[in-house]
Amino acid sequence: MMLAQLIQTLQKTDNMEQKRTTPERIMELAPNEVFVFGSNLEGMHGGGAAYLAYRKFGAVWGQGVGLQGRSYGIPTMQGGVDTIKPYVDEFIAFAKAHPELTFLVTRIGCGIAGFTNEEISPLFEHAHGVENIVLPSGW
Repeated sequence: MMLAQLIQTLQKTDNMEQKRTTPERIMELAPNEVFVFGSNLEGMHGGGAAYLAYRKFGAVWGQGVGLQGRSYGIPTMQGGVDTIKPYVDEFIAFAKAHPELTFLVTRIGCGIAGFTNEEISPLFEHAHGVENIVLPSGW
């Protein structure tokens, strides 16, 4: 009986510590899920996750920031990491104000924009406590 209780306790601990992470490839969304992608300020969604957002999830050509269809754009092409941070902060505030939605964050800025996970993931430090924000593995 002791061994069974120990196994049950370990399983509960594992389940509590497991936090949902964004899949590497998102090809469909469940109801109330939003695809969060790296954009450019001009909203020219011509490549990478931005193109997927435009083709599949309602991103609006010419809109580079915010909620659009079932997607949310965070500009990453306008300069250094310091220029991305205000848009990430704006996104986190938006997600907190919309608990009815679940935001699946892609590795924004780590594709065409050329940043690394180590440069971008610290920008999402305040997103860790927000239940409806799902981050990539390792962020």
